[in-house]
Order: sequence, then C-alpha cells, then structure tokens
Amino acid sequence: MNDEIRSLFPALEHYNYLNSAAVAPIPTPSIAAVNSQLVDVATHGSRHYSDWVATKDRSRELIAGMLHVRADQVAFTRNTSDGFASIAAGLDWTSDDNIVSFAGEFPSNFYPWRRVRDKFGVELRMVDEVDGRIDLDELISLIDSNTKVVALSSVQFASGFKADLERVGRAARAADALFCVDIIQGLGAMPYDLPAQFVDAACGASHKWLCAPEGCGIIYLSDRARERVEPALVGWISVETPWDFADREQPFKSTALAWESGTGATSLFYGLEQSLLLLKSVGAEKIEAHLAGLTDQICDAMPSDVVEIVSSRAPGERSQIVCIRHRGGMTSSQIAAALEEKNIIVSPRGDRVRIAPHFFNTEADIDGLINALL
Repeated sequence: MNDEIRSLFPALEHYNYLNSAAVAPIPTPSIAAVNSQLVDVATHGSRHYSDWVATKDRSRELIAGMLHVRADQVAFTRNTSDGFASIAAGLDWTSDDNIVSFAGEFPSNFYPWRRVRDKFGVELRMVDEVDGRIDLDELISLIDSNTKVVALSSVQFASGFKADLERVGRAARAADALFCVDIIQGLGAMPYDLPAQFVDAACGASHKWLCAPEGCGIIYLSDRARERVEPALVGWISVETPWDFADREQPFKSTALAWESGTGATSLFYGLEQSLLLLKSVGAEKIEAHLAGLTDQICDAMPSDVVEIVSSRAPGERSQIVCIRHRGGMTSSQIAAALEEKNIIVSPRGDRVRIAPHFFNTEADIDGLINALL
C-alpha cells in the first residue's frame, strides 16, 4: 500500500508474499511487543501482571470495534476450531434438530457439527459448490423450523467466495436458528457489522489477515447466542469474581467472557494488539478497496489460455482471495512449487492455486506473479 507499511514486514525483503489466507507475515512492532512482554517476565516475574491483563483487554476492545459488537461479547480461545467446538458442545441437541451448512467448509467449521450429527442423530444438511460459488438460494431453502444452526464461512478458503451474511442471517433468524460464521478469512481484510448481518456467533483467529502471532483464537457470542449456548469448557476465570477463590458456587459470567477458562499466552496478545493497531491506522474500508484493486488486476492480467479463474468475481461475491486452475494439466502443487522457486509464495488447495494478497502488497507484486506464470 505504501513503502512505510512494507518496511514493517521483513518477509517482503525476501518474498513476493501472496499467501495471507494461510499465514500472514508479522510486522516488526508486533514482534517487538511480544519480546517486550517476555523480557518483562524474565526481569520482573509477575510484578506487572495487571499490565498483561490490560493489554489483553485492549486487544479485545479492538476486535470488538472491528466487528461492531460489545467487548464483553468477545472472548479469546486458542484457535477457530476451539470456538466452533465449544458452541457445538454447549447447545442442547435433539434428534429432531438439523444443521445447515456448505459441503466445502474448512474443517474447523465442519468437524464439530459432524460430531453432533454422529452423537445425537442430528441431520447435517449441506449444499455443494458449483463453479466456485455457493447457491445461497439453495442453502436458504434447506433452513426450516427444526434448524438449530446455520454454519457458514464469510469467505470460503478454497474458492474465495464471499457470502451475503445479512441475507443468510435474516433467513436463519426467521427460522429462529443460530447463525454461526467463520470469519477467519475476512477479519482484517474487510469490514464487518455482525449485529447488522444477523450473525449470532463468529469464530476466527489471529494468524491470517490480522497479521498477528498464532494462538489467539476469537469467539463472538451475541446475547441471543449466549442465552442458548452453555460454556462447555470452563475454568477459574470463567466465573464472575475469579479472584474470590473461596466462593466455589459463584455463577459463571453471563457474557462471552465465560469462555475464557484460564490464563493464556500473554505475550501473544502484546503482538496482537500492535497488529490490530496497524490495521486500524489504515482502516478496513481502505484495505478492502486496495485488495479489490489487486485482485481485479490478477483476474484482468491472468493469461486466460494458461489458467482458469475459479473464484467468483460477481458483485458482492468477490473477496481478497483469487483461486486459479491450470488449463494444461499442471497440478496446483507443481505451480506453487515453481512459484516458490522464484520466491513467490501462494498455496495449493485441492486442484487450485490460491492467491491472497494483503494490504502490504503492490501492483508490482501482481505483475511479478503474472510474469512468472507466463
């Protein structure tokens, strides 16, 4: 986006990095912040414990602002999978219930629902991908009065398809189902307003578009979801007054904060905060517009006789991910390996190559990719 931002990412000195949908590089201020907390512990032990908690709470406030929700509706977990697993385990299931989802969801947003299917006899209804898209009409048609959960990614990891969350959320709400969304492939690359999009619960993590260290999972629970989902994994800080060790019968927190069971990887929150502040300084709308330009450039310049664009570029469905397929029979792994030899980093996903630029990428990076594919 500009030289000042690029200078914060050492990885860009070595690579044309187009793989933020897998793991984004971490900026130097975030690394310095992580190190500062570790040095603090080495030097002072627990003396500055209250500062550690304050840093985590500031990170929570920043995430809440990005989602347009209250801070007490956001809790930190280890990863996206923990979030969905805890939601699935915390609901009261009967064999009459059903779950509506997409067959190509990332496993984090599939295995918890598969377990519910197998354990409780719940029907798992899924639509298939067609031409890189999800037919939302078909998905919505599967929702009925017995649907307990609609589980969907905001952006699909293997196609880049961007779902109309508000449309699906309205349909789920009309059926009194919970709308549970995987936001890991969008948070940090596009704006969200989860209440306006009728999202009841959302899960994500820090290491993709947030450009932060791995290990900071995120779960959002609306008040509506919190009334229905019991915290399934609890610990000493899940209760209302955790420092009152003598009161063993006190209630669990009435908000999403009950999902934080104990101490976490404190130093990682120091890195997360700095990455979030960097993203905030640029702005979600500006980042989204920048990535729209770069992905348009990819699709416009891609040699159509060599590759096929799999990702939908229809209005409202395009995202910051572009997936391509080779027309001449090269596998996605072969293409990714050939590009890596030229220090261009992308990901093979099935029969597709996934290209995922971020706000630190430039038009010159895209030109380099295109030239390498010619």
